[in-house]
Amino acid sequence: MVSSASEEAGIGKSLEGVSKGQQMENGTPLTSPPYWDSDDDGGPKPVELYGKYTWKIDKFSQINKRELRSNVFEVGGYKWYILIYPQGCDVSSHLSLFLCVANHDNLLPGWSHLAQFTISVVNKDPKKSKYSDTLHHFWKKEHDWGWKKFMDLSKVVDGFLDSDTLIIKAQVQVIMERADRPFHCLDFQYRRELVRVYLTDVEKICHHFVAERRGKLGKFIGDKARWSSFCAFWLGIDQNSRRRMSREKSDQILKMVVKNFFIEKEVTSTLVMDSLYSGLKALVGQSNGQTGKGKHLDAVEQTVPIVSMENDMFVLVDDVLILLERAVLEPFPPKDEKGPQNHTNEDTSGEDTNRDSIQRDERLLTELGRQTIEIFVFAHIFSKIEVAYEEAVALKKLEELSTEEAV
Repeated sequence: MVSSASEEAGIGKSLEGVSKGQQMENGTPLTSPPYWDSDDDGGPKPVELYGKYTWKIDKFSQINKRELRSNVFEVGGYKWYILIYPQGCDVSSHLSLFLCVANHDNLLPGWSHLAQFTISVVNKDPKKSKYSDTLHHFWKKEHDWGWKKFMDLSKVVDGFLDSDTLIIKAQVQVIMERADRPFHCLDFQYRRELVRVYLTDVEKICHHFVAERRGKLGKFIGDKARWSSFCAFWLGIDQNSRRRMSREKSDQILKMVVKNFFIEKEVTSTLVMDSLYSGLKALVGQSNGQTGKGKHLDAVEQTVPIVSMENDMFVLVDDVLILLERAVLEPFPPKDEKGPQNHTNEDTSGEDTNRDSIQRDERLLTELGRQTIEIFVFAHIFSKIEVAYEEAVALKKLEELSTEEAV
């Protein structure tokens, strides 16, 4: 048995004829939407933490070993290898595949690597190639991760062997997570591939959250007696108190955003976080009067904001009585009509259409993130105002009861 390998480490190589900041799709330069891939947070960028690796296993049908390991490759400053069980690991009639940390025994105590990765077994027909994605926190007791039942062995002969050679590809994205604010996770090319598969899921996550928060706010407005009482309470407060209650420290809220949306075992978490990261940048851009670039009219620029950022504060842009109704009624961005797709790009309608599709999808992610953060911030600020209202109502009842007792 002879195996060979090649690797493409994510080291941010520049490409001739492509200016800095541009990305590629099938060798074609792309103009990124205004809020994507503009990291200014310091530290390594996702493109520097992303890499690809290809492993070619010759004479696959003649293998009689229980397991095989690829050569070691490096991505994101860490060393990895692919582990394959040609006859299955603790299962029969399946090909088992895992990504492993190569030197885990020699790493310092307490080490951990968070990574999203995709492993594929290549078919002669690219549309039939088998892909699996996952997100995992590698550490001492979980230094390998993957799939015991990656694919049925009986299907391997159905186009997956080329002259008895099996080709396995890995894409690895090391993620530098943050707890204090939404963070950028994915290299542009890798994100583009995952968008084709999971954009509908990201929409569902954001829509569900926004609809749930809007439902609670709508229920509050729909209670006529309570709404009338609240309006009287709010209009009875002096202007300075209203202004103070209509703002909140951004760091406190953004920590809650990350905690709410970044779930380490959910493969869509990185796309959701990239959406929120871009949406936050869009919100900051709106607050600073910045506009996007490019021929596409950005949906973010058409939307009148509900909250803005002033230094380190989130601030309601108008009176809370007006914004409550707007928050409940603001429409969702148009849904992705394509639905889940394969990892491979099957768009054969031309470069311009494909580029338009990429721009549209990424702008949709930005708008989903902006709207999600905005409703999160508004609901949080309003919840504090609502507590003050409930306290005022309780105090008023107590005063009325004391007056009745005195009489």
